[in-house]
Amino acid sequence: MSATPRGFDGKRIVSFFMQASKKIPFDDPRVLAGVRILYVVSNLLIAGLYLYVQQQVNKKKDMTVIKYVEPPPMGSQEEPKPVTTTIHAYDLQQLKTLFKGQLMGVGMMAVMHLYFKYTNPLLIQSIIPLKGAFESNLVKIHVLGQPASGDLKRPWKQSGMMGMQGGEIKTDKKSIEEAERSGRGGAKEE
Repeated sequence: MSATPRGFDGKRIVSFFMQASKKIPFDDPRVLAGVRILYVVSNLLIAGLYLYVQQQVNKKKDMTVIKYVEPPPMGSQEEPKPVTTTIHAYDLQQLKTLFKGQLMGVGMMAVMHLYFKYTNPLLIQSIIPLKGAFESNLVKIHVLGQPASGDLKRPWKQSGMMGMQGGEIKTDKKSIEEAERSGRGGAKEE
């Protein structure tokens, strides 16, 4: 079951804010300053949320070992790589990925707004990343208190552009043993 309320999907939000942004007078300096402030506050909220998640991950420090087979990057001739890590290390790695994604979004928005002078995306990018942050698996587990089972069981499926891998993460015993025997070794993360 999704934590997102029924009818509250990304397409509707984007559509609504795209229409709303067409009606907003961005040429008024006060309006533009307000939207810039909204964008900055949104990103500060996301950063604060991620720092809180990091604090919770470090507080729990779950040293339960998880093993999985990580698929090779898309288009690569490499073999799948076995990974042995702890839930604590896995969560910190996923959090690092979330931070990088957020910084990349801020960088792209800075170029679009400051260099190309686009203002409409500021409004949309004030809302969509915040929604995405609250829908991330780490926030669902460490902030919203959902149990780490079902779709929230680690390791998580990679989605979208960030999961540029050639296949699914495998957690079954046969796949793990096969990858370990393939001679490629593996990554042991501590």
